[in-house]
Amino acid sequence: MTLPTDACDDTLIRQQRDGAVLHLRLNRPNKRNAVNDALLQRLEQLLNGLDAHTGCVLLSGEGQHFCAGLDLSELAERSVFDGVLHSRMWHAALDKLQYAPVPVVAVLHGAVIGGGLEIAAAAHIRVAERSAYYGLPEGQRGLFVGGGGSMRLPRLIGASRMADMMLTGRVLDAGEGQQAGLTHYLVEPGEGLRKGFELAHKVCGNAPLSNFAVIQALPRIAELPPAEALFVESLVAAIAQADPAAKQRMRDFLDGRAAKVAKA
Repeated sequence: MTLPTDACDDTLIRQQRDGAVLHLRLNRPNKRNAVNDALLQRLEQLLNGLDAHTGCVLLSGEGQHFCAGLDLSELAERSVFDGVLHSRMWHAALDKLQYAPVPVVAVLHGAVIGGGLEIAAAAHIRVAERSAYYGLPEGQRGLFVGGGGSMRLPRLIGASRMADMMLTGRVLDAGEGQQAGLTHYLVEPGEGLRKGFELAHKVCGNAPLSNFAVIQALPRIAELPPAEALFVESLVAAIAQADPAAKQRMRDFLDGRAAKVAKA
């Protein structure tokens, strides 16, 4: 596969399109892609502006690292109220990432620390290169996660493991992160984007309504009591199968024009 080269430069986030895949690349490499307010707001703006031609977003970091977390050099002293508002700004941006209209594939390498790990946790599929490492240093700095990590990360790795990382400063390498459930795919250095584009294009091949149902309904159904969850599942299943694209795919399968499930 040849990676696309038609990139659009942006001071904070580089944009690159390859067919239906929109590649967003955090672009503060001299800061290890640490997140300031402007970058976070730009990410939310781009996610709000996705057009109908976008079937999947690929998210990565420029330079040697995915994201080293919050840019502490720009962290002013805040009142309690200001701190709540700042955290809620992160919540709004990362909710937009988790509940984007299309799936998001994150490619992780180098530092995936603090707020960077919170961003990664909001993506739907995570690919890690073996250079990736994960940490939550907030506990060592007298802070607490504020970007939704206390809600998303325990669902991936458990509250106990997250507490260990925050209390002791433990850093997980790429293999440990994969084993713990932080990532779905582990690849060699330099292969992350290739794998990410491969997965993103595969996702784009699905019916858009089916993709939307997976990323929008699935996490919400998982939070419902069993009876309510099953009822909502029935509604979503009925809506999805009534979609014209789904009907055509079923006809293709029944007529032998679509491949059967097989182990790769």
